Amino acid sequence: MAKFRTPSLSRRQFAAASLAVMAMPMVRKASAASGEVNIYSARHYPADETLYGLFTQETGIKINIIQGTAEELMERVKLEGESSPADVFVTVDAGNLWRAQEAGVFQPTKSALLDEKIPAHYHEPNGHWFGFSTRARVVVYDKTKVKPEDLSTYEDLADPKWKGRILIRSSNNIYNQSLLASIIEHDGADKAEAWAKGLVANFARKPEGGDTDQIKALIAGEGDIAISNTYYFARMLASKDENAKKGLENLAVFFPNQQDRGTHVNVSGAGVATHAPNRENAVAYLEFMAKPEAQAIFSGANYEYPVVAGSKVSDVVASWGDFKRDEVNVSALGHNNAAAVMIMDRAGWR
Repeated sequence: MAKFRTPSLSRRQFAAASLAVMAMPMVRKASAASGEVNIYSARHYPADETLYGLFTQETGIKINIIQGTAEELMERVKLEGESSPADVFVTVDAGNLWRAQEAGVFQPTKSALLDEKIPAHYHEPNGHWFGFSTRARVVVYDKTKVKPEDLSTYEDLADPKWKGRILIRSSNNIYNQSLLASIIEHDGADKAEAWAKGLVANFARKPEGGDTDQIKALIAGEGDIAISNTYYFARMLASKDENAKKGLENLAVFFPNQQDRGTHVNVSGAGVATHAPNRENAVAYLEFMAKPEAQAIFSGANYEYPVVAGSKVSDVVASWGDFKRDEVNVSALGHNNAAAVMIMDRAGWR
């Protein structure tokens, strides 16, 4: 059986996490007629608070929120069993959505509106979960050291010409696991493993910190390129701290694989919980997130890309221009997660 490295917990840490989950305040189990919806969310962005308020204003349905990490919330749903009050489960990355599905968190949902609005490659084929916003995993580069024509594909990052130049976070991060899962899907496991080994050989330093830390290290001259989700860089560019923004002047975004499959894109998504007591309200919330006003909030407040065609994109993100996206179904990122984690271990990606 494959071993997951997210989260990377010792037995003691896992026991502590389980106790923390059980200690969380419980939401009372509501009936479908109560005008409420209980959302378990692993997203922690101000944009979500705006979405909750707008949904209640539009529908009159009260939202009860339980927040935690994806792992904590999955464990909580399992512990609650059939008595779980969870109506909607929200998390980031298709890898986490897939794990939640495998843990029995979701029930399949049929919605003509969601089928119409959400592109097929952004939701699980049987309707267990849907992506409502996307983020591209891109190369942020130092223009004083790297020219755009030096960059091409993710695969090229394993070339020895990048030795000692690449900044990226650890293999324990689900974003990197999903990136490798996409390479497995397109290139096969053997080539993906060779790529991972080549990438590790090109690290500028031992992986540490989050995506923002990779960009800060780039500014500090610790490497020449950094791998990051788009919204991290966009947040930095949109900062009101002019001194902090000054360090970004020599940095630019590059979208890999534009001449073939397109740039790797992942989702933030949600689905109806398997024992949802307020199922109709849960579906109503999912459908609300596909509406233009909600899609605009994902982009305007959190610098993500909307999934619904024609939705407004924030000015910062729009300034990078359009790009070709990899349209592999995001569920493949979950299917390939275990293989990706094992490859990372063998490649020495820590």
